[in-house]
Amino acid sequence: MCGRYSLYLPLDKIALELGINITDLLLEPRYNAAPSQLLPVITNDRPHEIQLFRWGLIPFWAKDPSIGNKMINARSETVLEKPAFRQAMDKRRCLVLCDGFYEWKKSPSGKVPHHIRLKGGGLIALAGLWESWKDPEGREIKSFTILTTQANELVQPLHERMPVFLLEKDAKDWLNPEIPGAQLQYLFKPFPADGMEAYPVSTLLNSPRHDGPEVLIPDQTLF
Repeated sequence: MCGRYSLYLPLDKIALELGINITDLLLEPRYNAAPSQLLPVITNDRPHEIQLFRWGLIPFWAKDPSIGNKMINARSETVLEKPAFRQAMDKRRCLVLCDGFYEWKKSPSGKVPHHIRLKGGGLIALAGLWESWKDPEGREIKSFTILTTQANELVQPLHERMPVFLLEKDAKDWLNPEIPGAQLQYLFKPFPADGMEAYPVSTLLNSPRHDGPEVLIPDQTLF
């Protein structure tokens, strides 16, 4: 599962790495991104810009948007079978931008959050699916979910699942509307553990109200 993540890289660095122009978007650093928040994605229908979608996918057929609270992640192994994700897997894929995600590890003093990222840091594109939902008055909510796979050796001690990381070429294929979803299942594998690192951070992370750099400072009383 991936229930919290971060994206605090400077906006100009993100734009340079992605090779896109960012003009009107105001993208604040996020140290503790949480479900139901508006967060940056790149969709297959608008691949040259960053948009803000709500985290927690609301299927187009849903009667109540609260269903999105239960759909922050989608298991990649069954995504083509589930009614909530099957159509999106073919037609509405996206990249979820982050520079790390969080998981918790049990300790004698309680659960300790850990920040997991690329070794040395850097931008990460996670495999996601998106949807557009409208309420009876016609108001639209665009939302997304993050695909997960089995954890690698680094993440396994923290959680049995991890997000699906996409390399540059893989990200282009993921956004290519000409490629059916069934042909992209080869992407659903754990990112190599030797290319990642994890370290403990502050328990301030436990509350989404804390969304500043202080969440990355370990609480020494836990060690």
